[in-house]
Amino acid sequence: MKDTVCAVVVTYNRKKLLYECIQALKKQNRPIDGLYIIDNASTDKTPQFLKEKGILQKLPPEDLKEPWETESRIKNEKTGENISVFYVRMDKNTGGAGGFHEGIKRAFYRGYDWIWVMDDDAEPTENTLDILLKTKDDADVICPLIVMKDGRIQFYHHKIINKFQCKDKPAIKYRNIDDIPEKVELKKIDANAFVGPLINREVVNRVGFPKKELFIWGDDTEYTYRITKSGYKVVLNTHAFIYHKDGGYFYKKKLDKKQYWKVFHERKNAVYIAKTYCYKTAIIYQFIRNILSLLGTKTDFELFKIKWHAFFEGLKLK
Repeated sequence: MKDTVCAVVVTYNRKKLLYECIQALKKQNRPIDGLYIIDNASTDKTPQFLKEKGILQKLPPEDLKEPWETESRIKNEKTGENISVFYVRMDKNTGGAGGFHEGIKRAFYRGYDWIWVMDDDAEPTENTLDILLKTKDDADVICPLIVMKDGRIQFYHHKIINKFQCKDKPAIKYRNIDDIPEKVELKKIDANAFVGPLINREVVNRVGFPKKELFIWGDDTEYTYRITKSGYKVVLNTHAFIYHKDGGYFYKKKLDKKQYWKVFHERKNAVYIAKTYCYKTAIIYQFIRNILSLLGTKTDFELFKIKWHAFFEGLKLK
C-alpha cells in the first residue's frame, strides 16, 4: 500500500500565486492525495476566486468566529486521480506560523503519512514529489532545493555552526542550479524554510506542530530545528527543485518601511530560538547585533527601536 501525501499551503492575499501553486500540485508525476489550503482571512476575495476556478464548491460565511473548513475535489492532470481539497478559512490572520500550525495539525489528524509544506508563492516542478519520495527511507524530513525563477539557489537550508552565537551557514556551496552535480546528494541539515519540506507523520506525532505564537519569519527554522534536536534526520535532496517566487527580506538590498513589522518578528523569533536551543551567549550575540545596527552614517532610529522592542519580546516568549 502506497504512502499517502497531503500538501499544506498557507496563503494571504496572493490568490494568483496560490492558484499557480495549486496548478503545480495538480501536475505532479506522483500525485498528491490531499491538499490543505489555509486561507489566513485574506481580503482579496480568495475564496470567490478559487470557486470561479473550480477548486472550491462552497463559499465560507462572511462573519466567522472560528476557522471554517469545506471539502471539494480536483484531479491530477497526469493520472486523472482525485485529490481531496480541504479549504480552511481562518477567522483572523494568524501569520504563516499560525497557518502552518493549523494545516499540519489538520493533515496529521486526517492520518496522512507525509505532509508536504509550502508557501503560496512556491511552485514545485512536476517530478519534485516523486524525487523526494524516492529517498523516503533515508530520512524523516526531506527538503527540495529552493530556487529562484532565475536559477539562483536560496540559502534557506541551514547548518548550525556555532551554538554560542546560534549562528548558521548555508548547507550547500552551489549558487545556481546549473552548478548541481549529476549525482543525487542528500545533505544533512539542521533547519529549513517552509518551502517544500516533506515531513513524516511520526515526526509530527513526536514534536507536535509549529509554534503559532511566532507569527511569521523564523517559525519554520524553529520547527525544523526542533525536529533535528529531537533526534530525527532532516536532509536536502539536491535533485528535487521547488521554485520560490518571492525573493524575501534577505534578498532585497533595501527594505521598505512598510516591511519593518516583519523585521520585528524576525528579530523576536531569532532571540527566542537563541534562548531556547543555543547557549546563553547567543542572546548576548543578539544584543550586540542590535548595538551594531546603530553604527553607520545613516542610522534608521525607527528601525533601531523596533529591533530593541523585538529583542525584549523574544526574551519573554515561553
